[in-house]
Amino acid sequence: MVPLSILLVLILIGVVLLLSMIRIVPDYKRIVVLRVGRLIGAKGPGLVIIVPVIDQPVTVDLRETYLEIPRQTCITKDNAPISIDFLIYSKVVDPATTVIQVKDYAGAAMNIAMTTLRAVVGDIPLDDVLAKREQINQVLRTKLDEVTERWGVKVTSVEIREISPPKDVQESMNKQMAAERNRRATVLEADGQKQANVTVAEGEKQAAILKAEGGRQAAILNAEGNRQAAILNAEGYALALSKIFESAKNIDAKTMSLQYLDALKALGAGPSTKFVIPTELLNLLVPFSESVKSSLESSAKR
Repeated sequence: MVPLSILLVLILIGVVLLLSMIRIVPDYKRIVVLRVGRLIGAKGPGLVIIVPVIDQPVTVDLRETYLEIPRQTCITKDNAPISIDFLIYSKVVDPATTVIQVKDYAGAAMNIAMTTLRAVVGDIPLDDVLAKREQINQVLRTKLDEVTERWGVKVTSVEIREISPPKDVQESMNKQMAAERNRRATVLEADGQKQANVTVAEGEKQAAILKAEGGRQAAILNAEGNRQAAILNAEGYALALSKIFESAKNIDAKTMSLQYLDALKALGAGPSTKFVIPTELLNLLVPFSESVKSSLESSAKR
């Protein structure tokens, strides 16, 4: 009969072995199993049975991770030294290949990234390195992905974090930027002055046109008013002559004689001592003298 203590030990060993055989794999991980040194494949997610001693499990994380590449000094195409540091975002897409092909894919990716960065920057001038950051990111991602693909790793993104040119280059760039800003300010000021001059000239042109148009309209109105006034004056003068003519037809010789006598009276009342009397006036007084003579003779007969 087996002693109770030995039985308890055996039960404990069995429980430990059973627990070591059972693995619970989360959805973002996989277990790559090597059985007696041979690749069985990636297991999970869920419950995975591992045979103790025979199976060698390797856990691989499938989540996207980032790798920080320390600052590197690179030489540009125009022989300018420049310091760059960047980040690599990657994830494992084939866990079995990653375990078999590379021991430490993070370290290998870092070294590949540094050499690739120097190669890429060495083909680009300094100005393009500073201005075309997104293009450099794309080139780095493509080149790194070509290398890491055989490891079962996918490079999803490369982001340059900081680019630091040397101090003397930085000072030259600052002067260049200041000169460029001054140039743009001068161009904008000149353009603004040009637009202002064009606006003023256009306003003066419109004002001159309106003034000329106003003068023309005023001249037309004045001419029209003068014409209307002349017409009215002529019509009034014609009407007056017509009235005089109508009245003159009813005037007899006696009335004309009386008018001439009134005229002589007005002349006599003046300060002049000499008078020029036309002979036509004497002829007009003949009927008047005859009329007076006839009146006297009629009074004598009575």
